[in-house]
Amino acid sequence: MKQWLHLAKNPQKLATYKIREKVIDTIRSHFKSEGFLEVETPLLCENPGTEPYLEVFKTTLKAQNHQDRSGYLVTSPELFMKKLLAAGVGSCFQICKSFRNDEGVSSRHNHEFTILEWYRVDADYTKVMQDCEELLLAILRVVTGDESATVLEYQGKKYDLSLGWERVTVAEAFEKYAGVTTEDMLSEDALLRIGKEKGYSLSNVTDWEEVYNQIFLNEIEPHLGVSKPTIIYDYPASQAALSKRKKEDPRFAERFEFYLAGLELGNAFSELTDHDEQRARMIEDLELRKQFGKYEYNVDEDFFAALKMGLPRTGGIAVGVDRLVMLFANVASVRETLFFPINDIFDFSADHSEKVE
Repeated sequence: MKQWLHLAKNPQKLATYKIREKVIDTIRSHFKSEGFLEVETPLLCENPGTEPYLEVFKTTLKAQNHQDRSGYLVTSPELFMKKLLAAGVGSCFQICKSFRNDEGVSSRHNHEFTILEWYRVDADYTKVMQDCEELLLAILRVVTGDESATVLEYQGKKYDLSLGWERVTVAEAFEKYAGVTTEDMLSEDALLRIGKEKGYSLSNVTDWEEVYNQIFLNEIEPHLGVSKPTIIYDYPASQAALSKRKKEDPRFAERFEFYLAGLELGNAFSELTDHDEQRARMIEDLELRKQFGKYEYNVDEDFFAALKMGLPRTGGIAVGVDRLVMLFANVASVRETLFFPINDIFDFSADHSEKVE
């Protein structure tokens, strides 16, 4: 049954959407109280992000002079927000729609989704970790109406949201949960051998990243955010295209993700400010997109101009708002947090290619 019909038959379901409103209102008030500027950036652009594993929605911008342009819906507002940072707006945040194609329909995904991004200037990813702790605790207390609440109840389990979340590096997690040392994790030959020994499906073209992802998804993710949120940080540099490398060990980058109740909720960086290094990374990503058969487009030269002008020292993060609402509304699917989920709009149940209107 479509969500709007389900709501019509079960008015009590409106409570979930009222929690959604509280979550978004709290996000907005929290960052404004911290002195952040709320910004609004385009959803339609000519040169979206270059992430090789994300597919975009493509359209055509019709021009009166018949010089049509390919256009794309953004996968996140990141590039536009960084241009504003370079312009000097200071710490800023945005709550907006973003779009990712070819991800399938699941309890955790919707092709059109609501994203929260914030950027704190004169800070790095460690300060953004603190922001995450404080934000989730603030949301919990507004939703529950209890100013001292620290425990979230979700799907029959309790999670401690009090300050001081679990923190583990990627290297520590590989050692602890997969029995893989740092040196072996970073070595393609060693990791391919380990992947084969563990029984993962490998072929002649399987590379380091594919094995890394299989181990991470199957052996590490299930241990994250089990009783309280987990921050997993310091990713291999190849897994953090928009993040600064660690000065003390440039094999790793200042990136973190945070998890709770089996959900990956946010992805954060100490933002890369070197325009030459950023250009090299993004061109490499575009080549990967080509190899993967994804839509091809050029890099955003305006973005590089902003980096060259000067991006301040900044920590930034993208957080999935629909997944946050799932947690605080205690529902099992992002579908239940949306008035019109994607599979209510498009019928995926059958092949309609021969349907006559």
